[in-house]
Amino acid sequence: MNSISNIWNHPKTSAAGMLISVVTIAGVLSQQGITLGSAGTGTVVTLVSGLASALLGLLAQDPGGASTATNSTAKLGAWALIALLLPLPFLGGCSSATVARDIVNWTPALQSAVATVDSTASLLAPADAPIFAAATTGFDAASTALVSQAKAYLANPSASLLAQLQSQVVIFQQQVNASLMQAARIVNPASQQHALTALQAVATIVSAILALVQSVSSKAVVAQMASQSTIKLAAVRSYMDGSEAARIVAGHYGEPVDMARVQVAQVEQSEMRAGF
Repeated sequence: MNSISNIWNHPKTSAAGMLISVVTIAGVLSQQGITLGSAGTGTVVTLVSGLASALLGLLAQDPGGASTATNSTAKLGAWALIALLLPLPFLGGCSSATVARDIVNWTPALQSAVATVDSTASLLAPADAPIFAAATTGFDAASTALVSQAKAYLANPSASLLAQLQSQVVIFQQQVNASLMQAARIVNPASQQHALTALQAVATIVSAILALVQSVSSKAVVAQMASQSTIKLAAVRSYMDGSEAARIVAGHYGEPVDMARVQVAQVEQSEMRAGF
């Protein structure tokens, strides 16, 4: 009875929640290749998703005199809707050329983030600097290889170059995850904060590139990539700052932070479901 009462007292919020669920489920079905048949030039799943999205868009409008709580819920639903309808390219559905270009577009930020990591040791306590330097010693080589392979794949998106990119992004992801675990063991609070902050940008960008590569890889290859990922995202997730990751993604794509926050969460869930 409490559920029924809640729906009765908060019809707009309940309807928004239901529509967000419909769009989310439709997105999962589409990713799994489940169409439920054709509808016009599309599929039944995309039709249902589109209708639910349109209705949610109407609910998300802010009428005059609405309460702050209702407006907040509507705005959250609107950002969730936008993130689901206009996902980052690494959420799938893009061509190899588009994905390759997006990976290359991330590389300047990656190089800058790695340069920041290189200079971070000087900010740490004397006893902590060698630990951090040792934990990140392979970053320069890994980032250089990833950038080079991304540019090569953009110039020629072939299966062989994609295989190299798949291998290298997992190697770098594992180095980043290992470094996060090492940084978390630093006892000095100030040193630990400096270390984790520096690693945050690299971790966010490598995760984005991994998801981009994942989006143009077959399920069998993704499973193979995940099997090579021995330090899982779940093991280091608590050392990462979700708000900072959203800020980095929002800045890169020129979008609101609220929208990026939903997209970052989607990517994390997708990577964890894949076994990373």
